[in-house]
Parts: sequence; C-alpha cells; structure tokens
Amino acid sequence: MHKKIAVLPGDGIGREIMDGAIKVLDVVARHFGHQFDYEFALIGGDAIDQEGTPLPENTIKVCKTSDAVLLGAVGGPKWDQNPSHLRPEKGLLGLRKELGVFANLRPVTCFPDLAEASTLKMEIIKEVDLMIVRELTGGLYFGEPKGRQNENGEESAVDTLFYTRREMERIIRKAFELAEVRRKKVTSVDKANVLETSKLWREVAEEVSKDFPEVKLEHMLVDNAAMQLIRNPAQFDVIVTENMFGDILSDEASMLTGSLGMLASASLSDDGPGLYEPVHGSAPDIAGQNKANPLAMILSAALMLKYSFSMNQEACAVEEAVQQVLKGGYRTGDIAQEGTTILSTDEMTQKVVEYLET
Repeated sequence: MHKKIAVLPGDGIGREIMDGAIKVLDVVARHFGHQFDYEFALIGGDAIDQEGTPLPENTIKVCKTSDAVLLGAVGGPKWDQNPSHLRPEKGLLGLRKELGVFANLRPVTCFPDLAEASTLKMEIIKEVDLMIVRELTGGLYFGEPKGRQNENGEESAVDTLFYTRREMERIIRKAFELAEVRRKKVTSVDKANVLETSKLWREVAEEVSKDFPEVKLEHMLVDNAAMQLIRNPAQFDVIVTENMFGDILSDEASMLTGSLGMLASASLSDDGPGLYEPVHGSAPDIAGQNKANPLAMILSAALMLKYSFSMNQEACAVEEAVQQVLKGGYRTGDIAQEGTTILSTDEMTQKVVEYLET
C-alpha cells in the first residue's frame, strides 16, 4: 500500500521524537510491503520564525493533500510574549479547524511494566483501559465573541461556550461506535446542573444511545468524573465530552500511565486526513539533548496505521514492540525506575526498531 504522510515536527523536542516515529514506520513499510512518502512542513514557533505565521498556507496544502498528518509538538517560552495571533498554539488550533478533525481519541492503558511509575496504587490502575473521546473544534476555544474589552471603565474578558446540536451528535456518535467494539459502555461527561450547553449535550446523548441498544450510557458531571478517574479509573470504557473538559480530563488521565510521555492521540474528521500527535508538550528544557521519550510519538504513528490506513496488524506490531521494550527494562528519564536501563531518545527508538525487526 502506498501512502503519503505530512510530517510536522514543530518545536522543542518535536524533531527528535518525529525522527524516531519515521524510523519505526520505515521498518513497518519494509516488513509489510508498504511505501510511505513523507512531506515535511512548518507549524508553530518554527513556522513563526521562518514564515511569520504559526500556520503557513503551504502547510495547510501539504496536510490536505496527504493521507494522514503526523505532528510532533508546538510551543515554547521563546514565543510566550507574542500577540495571540502569533502564538505557536494558534497553528495547532488552526490546523485542527482546517482539517475538520472534530474527534480527538486518547487511549489510556496501564502498561504493566510501568505501573510503579504511576503515582497511584497498583490495585487502582492495573486494569485501566479506557478511551477519552474529546470534541475538538468547538466550545470555549473557538466560540465567539472572544476577547478583552472595557465595561463601564473596567477591563473585562469574555469567552463563549458554543455548540450546535450537529457538533454534539457527531462526536457522541463516534464514542458509541468505539464503545460498540470495546466493552460497550459510554460515560458522557458534562456540567448539566449549570450549563445550557451541557443540558443539550445530555439530551443529544440520550437520543444517539437509542441507535446503540447494546451500549450502556451513563451521565457524569465533570467534577465527579475528575474524582472518579483517580478513585476508580477501571470503571470507564469510553468517555465522551466537550472540548475544554476533554482537554483537562485527558491530561489528568495521562498520569494513570505514569508519564505524559506515554500518551498518544488521534484526531479524526468525517472524510479527510487524520491528525496524530503525542499529548505531551514541546519540553523546551530538554530539546536537542537526546533525552526526550519518543514512545508517545511512536504510539501515535501506530494509531495512524490503525485509524487512517486500516493497517491493524502493523499497528499491533508497533504496540507490541513498545510493550517488549518496556518489559525489557528500558526507559527514558521521565519513566525511569530503580533497576531499569536509562536510554537516550535515539537508543529507545533503536530498541523499538530491534523488536520490530525480530
């Protein structure tokens, strides 16, 4: 199979971890008889420095004409004082909007060999296997009006939480479709005791559930969901929620795995290329030092193989290679444990490649 992949390394550690993902994909292509063509493009702070904008038109073109998009990371203190339209994060938000990737999938699985790296007890996390489905192109991050203003001589600010029924229906339906092939349970997270958008969200969830009679639907307020993720995370199968709630809950859930450096994500549209990126940031404090954990980027590439290319066997091979590396006692600094072998970014990538080769 021949596929074109847009590659956006971005800022900070983005280039280092992206190099690792491409090396792994090259092994997959060779062993399974595929051809992956990569086209590189700019985004984030790197794009600001070179093109004067966080999302150049050429980047949008490259992404829209590709079969999938791999993204490393954006952001860093270098651009913190820039005006809002020249912040690296604007490039990522803009790309999501341009590609129409409304469904952000964040699998959270307890790796048995990393269980001790979690801040929670083993009995709490040992059976964790959940999927967070976050709406990605609506809500507070995109609603209008937005900005600062002067109200009766006093500075004020406004952000608007806005959703249409259609936006709610399509993300909730995606969650039910995923639950149908998992453990058949959807937890819809909202704030229906306060917010009008959440009241409508709950109504839509009930309507969609009628099309999936084998899937159990439960509603949970977001503050309770945050508590339950720490108290009893194994109770969850698929969690579906709006943009900001999903942003917060998925980062909280990442610590169940022991490190943000282990969490991959997929962002899917109705019919365009998917966007795949690790959940962690650009880690500018270790950029260029060959210390970054490449596993979340590699696992994001595995999600690309699964969801964009329907290469399930290939995706499983990559995931199994990562499992075997961890089982072998190899770690990067962020997931180091007593008695394990600390590797650089390149060395960790090479270990994954070696397992794939054998």
